[in-house]
Formats: sequence, structure tokens, C-alpha cells
Amino acid sequence: MSWIIALHLATVLPAFAIGTWLIFFSEKGARRHRALGAAYLVLMFATSIVTLFIREVNDGRLSWVHFALIPLTLFGIFASMAGLHAHNIRRHRNAMIGLYVGIVAAGAASLLPGRSLSWLIWG
Repeated sequence: MSWIIALHLATVLPAFAIGTWLIFFSEKGARRHRALGAAYLVLMFATSIVTLFIREVNDGRLSWVHFALIPLTLFGIFASMAGLHAHNIRRHRNAMIGLYVGIVAAGAASLLPGRSLSWLIWG
């Protein structure tokens, strides 16, 4: 595994864990929710930036999946923050759920046969 993929996993796996807790178990609006929500957004931003540099799995090019997910993720991050700034909890919630669904879908797709992560885990 290359260092860039290891860094990608180091940002996306804790983001997935934090996102799961935030959506399903967190008391919304509590201090811990806000602190972990900030950490989640920072990790998702870092994941997006790191993903720009993953080239070895697609013959030196950015894959179409990453090409699509990077702007969607960045849009979700900023929509979530804009919702908070405007005190629009519905917008914030929808953006955060969208980010979480995206991370779950991308993670599930990465485990499909023939994908790098699938090979790493299943052999």
C-alpha cells in the first residue's frame, strides 16, 4: 500500500466512525456533538484533498469515482457549515447525512472485487 492510500484510509476511517456516532448516537447540538462534528468535517476535507493525489490505482490518472466524489464532498462540507451559520438545522442535517451516505457508498464500493481495498483486505 502506498503512503497516499494509507493517508487516505487514515482520514476516512475515523471520519466514518465519527460520522456513525454523530448520526445515530449523538445528542444533537450538545458540546460533544459540535466538537466531533468539527473533527468530522476536518477529516472529510482532508480526505478530499488527499484523494486528489491518488493516482497509482488508475494508471496515473484521477479515477472518475474520485473525480465525482471530491466536489460532492466539498459541497457537502460547505453546505453543512452554511446551514449552521444560517441557523438552518434542516440544511445542516441534510448535508451531513449526504456526506455520511457518500462515505458509506464509497466504502462499500471500495470492497467490490477488483478494487484495491478489496484486494488488500480479502487478498
